[in-house]
Amino acid sequence: MIVLGVNIDHVATLRNARGGKNPDPLLAAEVVHSSGAGQVVCHLREDRRHILDQDLVDLLSWGKLPINLEMALTSEMQKKALDSIPQLITLVPERRLERTTEGGLSLDPELSQKIQGFHKLTSGKNIPLSLFLDPDMEEVKKGCDLGVEQIELHTGPYANSFGNGPDSYELERLIECSLYIASSGVRLAMGHGLDSVNLSPLLSIPNLAEVNIGHSIISRAVFVGLSAAIGELQEQLKR
Repeated sequence: MIVLGVNIDHVATLRNARGGKNPDPLLAAEVVHSSGAGQVVCHLREDRRHILDQDLVDLLSWGKLPINLEMALTSEMQKKALDSIPQLITLVPERRLERTTEGGLSLDPELSQKIQGFHKLTSGKNIPLSLFLDPDMEEVKKGCDLGVEQIELHTGPYANSFGNGPDSYELERLIECSLYIASSGVRLAMGHGLDSVNLSPLLSIPNLAEVNIGHSIISRAVFVGLSAAIGELQEQLKR
């Protein structure tokens, strides 16, 4: 069965809008666990706009589900990740003015060299490393060549172009890149903009191991509750 990772960033966003402790991301993680999802996803941004340092400490101390830590490849975040030892690290690009992550990493020579150096450190601590990449074959080939354990394909363009069905061009890009990732022996994940409607066409991709979903789950939870929103997707993934 495909693993469902639930991103709880927007729980923290809601808490931070008023300050205080509620809604508590740790309580959200408890619901993620009791609802049968496979991992908790959180993005510790440089500007701390949602998840805070103490949230990460609390989640890792809690320990009931794997924690997928999304982070930019900065010196501060590298140290924090290596000190805290999450179960998975996903490297993402980060821009201060963006509302959410807007695209995948651009694997230029300088960044690729930094990733190789960081990967040696994560490997030494047995932390799998994932790269968040656009479904661009050139970038995917570069990512696979770096020897990381996982590549998460950015599904934002696919989700944004989804009307009465999938845009054939965007779907084919995902499939083509997925097949290459499989042939390289790298684990495949997908995420960004996914919901119960646009997820379905992706489930037939044979090597898809993980989907990470946040905003649509929290949006649905406003009306049906967090457990029910997660449960709906879990049922979909079982088919």
